[in-house]
Amino acid sequence: MRQMNLRLAISLILLLSGGLAPAVSWAQAAAEVSPGNTAWVLTSTALVLFMTLPGLSLFYGGLVRTKNVLSVLMQCFAITCLVSLLWFAFAYSLAFGTGNALIGDLNKIFMAGVEETSATGDIPETVFSMFQLTFAIITPALVVGAFAERMKFSAMLWFSGLWLTLVYAPVAHWVWGGGWLSKLGVLDFAGGIVVHITAGVAALVAALVLGQRHGFPTTAMLPHNMTMAVTGAGMLWVGWFGFNAGSALAANGNAGMAMLATHLSAAAGAFAWMAMEWLKFGKPSALGIVTGMVAGLGTITPASGYVGPAGGVLIGTVAGIVCFHATQYVKRVLKIDDSLDVFPVHGVGGILGTLAAGVFSSADLGIFKGQGFGTGITGMAEQLGVQFLAVIVTVAYTAAVTFIVLKLVERLVGLRVGREDEIGGLDIALHEERGYDL
Repeated sequence: MRQMNLRLAISLILLLSGGLAPAVSWAQAAAEVSPGNTAWVLTSTALVLFMTLPGLSLFYGGLVRTKNVLSVLMQCFAITCLVSLLWFAFAYSLAFGTGNALIGDLNKIFMAGVEETSATGDIPETVFSMFQLTFAIITPALVVGAFAERMKFSAMLWFSGLWLTLVYAPVAHWVWGGGWLSKLGVLDFAGGIVVHITAGVAALVAALVLGQRHGFPTTAMLPHNMTMAVTGAGMLWVGWFGFNAGSALAANGNAGMAMLATHLSAAAGAFAWMAMEWLKFGKPSALGIVTGMVAGLGTITPASGYVGPAGGVLIGTVAGIVCFHATQYVKRVLKIDDSLDVFPVHGVGGILGTLAAGVFSSADLGIFKGQGFGTGITGMAEQLGVQFLAVIVTVAYTAAVTFIVLKLVERLVGLRVGREDEIGGLDIALHEERGYDL
């Protein structure tokens, strides 16, 4: 009887132990994950996707002519789908796999090992991967603004997929995935290098390779719907809080300061651009103020987690002034048809912001937040040197690979629609639809 009771007790203990084992494992996993940080990054992920759909789509859609509005909306939507599938298949692994100093490995292809219980820091890896995916989506979508109204839809798909693989994923690995630039200590809080410089340079190369739209620059090519464009711009401003503050990957003071600096930079950039336009042309425009806002947002992006409110105002003001003059120079002097000013706003802004991060992150600048990355002139110079190297290498690499990708796509499917299709509009020529039927 005693033996039976002993066996029964042992069996009961083993049964309970076996039944409780998974619960203990889950409890330990849950203890490693911060619910607050997870909730904030989940929210930020939605905000960044909101930047592309519908924010960037409406912004770009309003800026093109009536006959091309659907083509731009279609491109942004299709890029979102394409990049999402490529990210799942291999791009996430290339960007954030262990790999080497230049590129990630393929250990995470098809999201291998990305499970409910896997974590990146103190947030689930599923959330981290999805958050980074939204950055990968908006970057090639930004490039759309350079070749709007003249590139074939098939060419856009080929270009976006190859560019994501050969440009975005490697540069993201260099900066954020443990690559060589991150080991040098480069500062890019939310994508000045990874997003804005790559997109801006790619846009410039694409505009040069495709050539001007028929009628540029003698024919006025005005936005067809500024109401749509301003609506999209407002969505970009709101979504950018997820872009920058979400990059803290935590619901903490760093995220709060990044949000504050971001907002102030946007306001300063918009106001500075408006002032420049008012002085030069005699009247401020809605197009000018929203473009200045985007310039302020793009320029603060790499520095947003490293500077304080004063840094945000100063960087935004400089962005509004410099990017305004860059836009005038590219279009009026160089006569490059970067349709929606991607390079002078995002490319120039990304370069400015990346260099500014090296200066204003110094703990010696008391009016700024300061992160202690370097003290004194020597420390500041060292950091600025790393930032400058990152800019030069990223510009050169992006320009070269973008050119090669465009030429490859040109041989595969051709890049540009025919003259008649371009004059008639891409909505009908490529999609057999109209944006408006009034």
